[in-house]
Amino acid sequence: MAGKIEARVVIEIIGAPQNHVEEVMKNVVEKFKAEDGLKVIKENTAECKETENKLWATFSEIEFETSHIQKIADVCFDYMPSSVEILSPAGLDMDTSMLADMFNEVLAKLHGYAMNAKKVDAENRLLNARIDKLRQENLALMKKVQ
Repeated sequence: MAGKIEARVVIEIIGAPQNHVEEVMKNVVEKFKAEDGLKVIKENTAECKETENKLWATFSEIEFETSHIQKIADVCFDYMPSSVEILSPAGLDMDTSMLADMFNEVLAKLHGYAMNAKKVDAENRLLNARIDKLRQENLALMKKVQ
């Protein structure tokens, strides 16, 4: 891929307390600006507002340019924006090996996420089994005391 690609992403953060949400967004924007292979053209962060369920929410809209379509895929996985828009060029010419490499990167990241999800699920099952065992032991102990 030769030439530059301009894109815009919207990154949202929700949580509590307000100062934590604002600090996290500030750190995300700073990290984004420091990314190799990206040049931030424009960034705008909205005011942090309280939601109906007592959480705080804000978002940043970031326009950037890059020379590699893979960097846009990386941004999508690393920052999980709520939206991404390719501003220019209107059409992209890609070599098939570059496209295959990009899909392989996507698949590698998806497999990593799946492995982490399976690990967390296994740990959760183990912890729940331990909690059940402790409950049973606690009930047995309470019966002995009575």
